[in-house]
Amino acid sequence: MTSVASFGACFRKKWDGRVPKILTALTIVVAMAAAAEAQPQGRAAQRGAQSPEGTPAAGVSPGEIQQMFDAYVLVQAQDVLQLKDDQYAQFVTRLRALQTVRRRHENQRLMIINQLRRILQAADGRVDETMIQERLKSLDDLRASSLTEIKQAQDSLDEVLDLRQRARFRVFEEEMERRKVELVMRTRQANRQANRPRNEFQE
Repeated sequence: MTSVASFGACFRKKWDGRVPKILTALTIVVAMAAAAEAQPQGRAAQRGAQSPEGTPAAGVSPGEIQQMFDAYVLVQAQDVLQLKDDQYAQFVTRLRALQTVRRRHENQRLMIINQLRRILQAADGRVDETMIQERLKSLDDLRASSLTEIKQAQDSLDEVLDLRQRARFRVFEEEMERRKVELVMRTRQANRQANRPRNEFQE
């Protein structure tokens, strides 16, 4: 038991060390998005603002936000779920597996959707119905496999948690998802505003 607890404590220390960077990145994105909404005339100056890594904060992509939130969930789980040391290491491993499955299937879904969009927007105006049928079938197959794999990963994670921790985790994930959607929307708006031609802001 001592070795398991020690391993869990080391694992937790590793992830806890990333909290400041994750929170800083999320704070920068929110602040830049809010500035873009509140001060349209200040966008030219805003373009010069840099994140600590030297990358314009307004250029953070939705995919990067997803990764930030995935990491944030990991490092916040100890307090939110009140995990014991002998739970933490297994929880982190299985949660990361669940996040990976979700992200992989979402990326595959978006890829198929983009393929359908390109087919429907063919330059010659012709629509290949055979290709559409194939892509739709791929989408249906992916949906079925996603449900199965995500459930398996979720069940595996639940094995590590007691009943109340499972409930807390469902509520916590829902709150994080809502915040992520809000942040993605703000970031996209900031990106669109930052990418507009400069002459739009010149007198």
